[in-house]
Amino acid sequence: MSRHIARIEQAKAKAKAIENEARMILERAKVEIGAKELELRKRAEEKFAVALREQERKTRLIGQKEDAIEEKRRAVDKLHKEAAKLQKDSEEQKKRNEQRLLEAQIAIEKAAGMTVAEAEKVLLSQVEERMRLDAANIIRRAETEAKNEARRRANYVIAQATSRFASDFANERLINTIAIGNEEYKGRIIGKEGRNIKALENLLGVDIVIDDTPGAIVISSFSLYRRAIATRTIELLLQDGRIQPARIEEIHNGVKAQFEDSLLEDGQNAAIDLGVSDLHPELARLIGRLKYRASYGQNALAHSIEVSRLAGVISAELDGSDKLAKRAGLLHDIGKASTQDHDGNHVTLGFEICKRYGEGSVVLNAINAHHGHEEPLTIEAAAVCAADALSAARPGARRDVLEGYLRRVQELESIAVNKKGVTQAYAIAAGRELRVIVNASEIDDRETVLLSKEIASEIEQKMQYPGEIKVNVIRELRAVELAR
Repeated sequence: MSRHIARIEQAKAKAKAIENEARMILERAKVEIGAKELELRKRAEEKFAVALREQERKTRLIGQKEDAIEEKRRAVDKLHKEAAKLQKDSEEQKKRNEQRLLEAQIAIEKAAGMTVAEAEKVLLSQVEERMRLDAANIIRRAETEAKNEARRRANYVIAQATSRFASDFANERLINTIAIGNEEYKGRIIGKEGRNIKALENLLGVDIVIDDTPGAIVISSFSLYRRAIATRTIELLLQDGRIQPARIEEIHNGVKAQFEDSLLEDGQNAAIDLGVSDLHPELARLIGRLKYRASYGQNALAHSIEVSRLAGVISAELDGSDKLAKRAGLLHDIGKASTQDHDGNHVTLGFEICKRYGEGSVVLNAINAHHGHEEPLTIEAAAVCAADALSAARPGARRDVLEGYLRRVQELESIAVNKKGVTQAYAIAAGRELRVIVNASEIDDRETVLLSKEIASEIEQKMQYPGEIKVNVIRELRAVELAR
């Protein structure tokens, strides 16, 4: 029992100790809260004092501004009074002037013997006549100045375009020369009884000239494309060393495929060099084909690039789009790439091709306008027309003699190709011989003789040429079978 009482006493002592500690903590908290309240009250009083001083400053400023406004108001009232007085004086002066003018008018009418309306009519008539003459002189002078300025501006633009672009002279070349390292290759190219050279000429559609010129043979043809393929084929044959009809045909087929693939690359390279983007692959291929076309001795691709660059400069000088003008210039003669395969002139073909592949109205207008099929509707189209004329007319750009020859040999080939059963036709020997290859399954030996006479007769009727043209019709039958 005594132990229990002792524990109670201990608990009471602990409770009293805790109570004393809590009272002390409470006292300390009260002291701290009082200190903080004092500090906050001090800060609030300081802020209030600052705000009060600011309010007093603003009040003084407002008072000063009100004084200034009052002073300005008094000045404005004074000005209003002065203006009213001036207006009154002006009206009185106006009345006095009108009275004097009326008196002067009456005096003038008496002296001149006519009324004011009559005098006014005479005066206006004289002024109108004088102004009409002055206007005519001004218009005539303006027209003259406009023409002179237009001529000066055109000369400046053309000078800028031509001075910033230079091109080569047209080379009137119809032959390629192939260097050979050994003279014995000439005999191998000719072959036994001329078998190899005949196979080459029949397959390539060119003349192969092997003469006494040391270390060289000559490839002759009006077609740049055929001549390039023939040159590459013979170069590969010389490297390979196996010169025989079967190998000739194999290499020729490979070279022809490579050339077809290179057309796209050539067109894309030309477009990249000119900054022409988003060009349809088929348009790029046709542009590449222009590399092997010529007009009056001027390479068609080189001409298109030249027109593109010139048109870009001219359009930029006239505040047009140089990029759009370059695009139209590059595509303006694209129809020439298809004239050998389709009927129609190159303008119509080019328009249809570009329209098919989504070219814009400016390009289409430039194609039609550069040969006068329609008027140029934009600065860019007009720039292409001017650039085309500059490129064609500059000294050394074209050769009329070469173009006349090319037209003649092309007409020779077209006469033969249009005949039934003809698969290929080549004008060789500078146009003095027409080599025609026919399909053996469609034409027999007797029809071959008749075909040669028919072609010769049509040439005599449709063409004018010096000397004579030999028509050589070749009929060959091949049978191929595989041994497995």
